[in-house]
Amino acid sequence: MAVDLLLGLQWGDEGKGKVVDYLTKNYDSIARFQGGPNAGHTLEFDGIKHVLHTIPSGIFHKDAINIVGNGVVIDPVIFQKELDGLEKFKIDYKKSLLISRKAHLILPTHRLLDAASETAKGKAKIGSTLKGIGPTYMDKTGRNGLRIGDLEMDDWKEKYRQLANKHQKMIEFYNVDVQYDLKELEHEFFKAIEKIKELTFIDSEEYIHRFQAEGKTILAEGAQGSLLDIDFGTYPFVTSSNTTAAGACTGLGIAPTKIKDVFGIFKAYTTRVGSGPFPTELFDADGERMAKVGHEFGATTGRSRRCGWLDLVALKYTTQINGVTELMMMKADVLSGFDTLKVCVGYEYKGEKIAHLPFNIESENVKPIYKEFEGWSEDITKVKDYDALPKNLKTYVEFIEKELKTPIKLVSVGPDRKETILI
Repeated sequence: MAVDLLLGLQWGDEGKGKVVDYLTKNYDSIARFQGGPNAGHTLEFDGIKHVLHTIPSGIFHKDAINIVGNGVVIDPVIFQKELDGLEKFKIDYKKSLLISRKAHLILPTHRLLDAASETAKGKAKIGSTLKGIGPTYMDKTGRNGLRIGDLEMDDWKEKYRQLANKHQKMIEFYNVDVQYDLKELEHEFFKAIEKIKELTFIDSEEYIHRFQAEGKTILAEGAQGSLLDIDFGTYPFVTSSNTTAAGACTGLGIAPTKIKDVFGIFKAYTTRVGSGPFPTELFDADGERMAKVGHEFGATTGRSRRCGWLDLVALKYTTQINGVTELMMMKADVLSGFDTLKVCVGYEYKGEKIAHLPFNIESENVKPIYKEFEGWSEDITKVKDYDALPKNLKTYVEFIEKELKTPIKLVSVGPDRKETILI
């Protein structure tokens, strides 16, 4: 059975958690394929808001199997807090949550290394979430990492100590003021490890292959967004993993030929957290309004998100590199009340007009070219049918479809899972 993918097409925070939660009823399994606790997938239903960082967004559906894939990096302390949060809602996660033995562990010293490295960069900092993601992936590629499967081995604590000692020497090398009590951090870490060891560890690539052979359906869930991909994003202001469709193959062990639909999620405007170029960023009342109405604060860091108009150049790029088959537009309701909307349809790049994403999109090289649209004033949060949406919103949707040559199949008109329109 083929696997469907769901991933973000911008700089993250597109609303993937809500869509996965909405679609889970159509799948037997939800599988996270990369990233770690730097993700913040927000789900809202029954008047309650849930934020997941590592656990797949299908966990609130009792019949779905949720898999944390080999491409994910896991902080046991944060993971334990997520599990504790699920217990309040009587979620039987020991039955429905499985972890790949090949997933890497984030150690306390990985987080300390992250902080030391970012501090040492000074004004050149990249806006890390300081969750230890980068150093953990560095140990993975450097073949030093500690994995979930190691916890089943008798010598795992020896491996831990060897790696932690190495990290402490690296922290000293940065020569920055990072205060910490490693014994206290380790106490919390080892306690969380015991909680994780109560879960089922699997050889995930074999498990998923068998799942497919039995004709069961899988939705692969990505974290962050395509413009943060380590290879195809706005480097160096990117994350440390492959957030694009290719990451699902390496992060779950899925053959490229087994991928069917690729659902690309994007906001009706654009946001970004932290440092890095952002051609359509707004510094005026329109940007402030987007941030206020859209509650644009990071679910993981709490940092304010930068806001701007929709960038179709960047969106076309991520649609192409992911092979997106269906688009899903989030937060259309945030644009209600704007008299005029703008969409970036091209760039002036070093004096030349272009319609593709160039190597460098810093403000000194790129100036956005806009097309304007009439806005709409209606409150759309209670609308249930596409035909009942304001005419100007439908014009906006249809223009994006035409430009991207890809159908928009879902429009979100509010944060609740019920505030979703299928086209």
